[in-house]
Amino acid sequence: MKYNQLGRTDIKVSEICLGTMTWGEQNTESEGHEQMDYAVSEGVNFFDTAELYPVVPIRAETHGDTERVIGNWFKKRGKRDDIILASKVGGPGQEHLINGTGFSREGIKKACEQSLLRLKTDYIDLYQVHWPNRGSYHFRQSWGFSPDQENSQQCKDDIAMILGALGELVDEGKIRQVGLSNESTWGTAQYIRLSEEQNLPRVVTVQNEYNLMNRIYDLDMAELSAHEDVGCMCFSPLAASMLSGKYQNGALPEGSRRTVQEDLCGRYIPRAMPALQAYLDIAQRHGLNAAQMSIAFCISRPFMTSTIIGATNMEQLKCDIAAKDVTLSDAVMQDIFDTYQKWPIPM
Repeated sequence: MKYNQLGRTDIKVSEICLGTMTWGEQNTESEGHEQMDYAVSEGVNFFDTAELYPVVPIRAETHGDTERVIGNWFKKRGKRDDIILASKVGGPGQEHLINGTGFSREGIKKACEQSLLRLKTDYIDLYQVHWPNRGSYHFRQSWGFSPDQENSQQCKDDIAMILGALGELVDEGKIRQVGLSNESTWGTAQYIRLSEEQNLPRVVTVQNEYNLMNRIYDLDMAELSAHEDVGCMCFSPLAASMLSGKYQNGALPEGSRRTVQEDLCGRYIPRAMPALQAYLDIAQRHGLNAAQMSIAFCISRPFMTSTIIGATNMEQLKCDIAAKDVTLSDAVMQDIFDTYQKWPIPM
């Protein structure tokens, strides 16, 4: 396992991060504990969760259960100081959350304190804003995204308020570092500007979707990452398991995400199928496991701090973590490039 610097800090995180969003819904607590045990044995020291989890589906009655699964593991194993723990505070659009009608200073601090209780820890290493307080092109909203409809000053005021609240949590020792998620280049730049002007915590990562079929990060966000040392923590490196090939030829495995969310949050659509098949064909042509090829590609990107994997069974988890040992040849990378040029935004 290789380890990367977390922003401009002295914290080192494994190039593979263990995602947890299925624990408490698609996975039991004991299965979550088994996954953590195995991941740690393979060198993973980075876990990512959120107050919103588990998801698929998102339900008010299960909100926070994933953090409870992790907290119980810490209590049993006593490995808290060995793990770099990331969590997130959710915002508008999920009304069962504390900040469900919009972020507030008090709401952010209260949400963090409740996460700490569920996680059975005194601190969170990386606390992330799960999505902006304003409109966004993420979650397949790019087709209707209209930033010109936003009040620019209000957006800036919201960012200043959010970063100020996070700064207070850092000062109180409840969080160590600050990150963003589902954020844009402009938004991230505003956080960086404010941190420099007001001596507030500097953003170290942005957790955005990135995979062979969603490479928006390659553009302006990659430039920001290179010049500002704000790395990507990519989620959905397999495009919600599409890139594993598990759904090809009409397959619908029992307990899989598509049994609950048919279009995989706008990913599994007719327009995406030719690109998906092309990437699966590359793996077959070069004798590679498709999931491992897809994860290895993400790991190889120069802006990548850590690639977040998730699994609903141990076979998937072992396969995904083994991607750390896969190096893609020049021929594979050329085939990926040619396919990307043909289908740059298939979803």
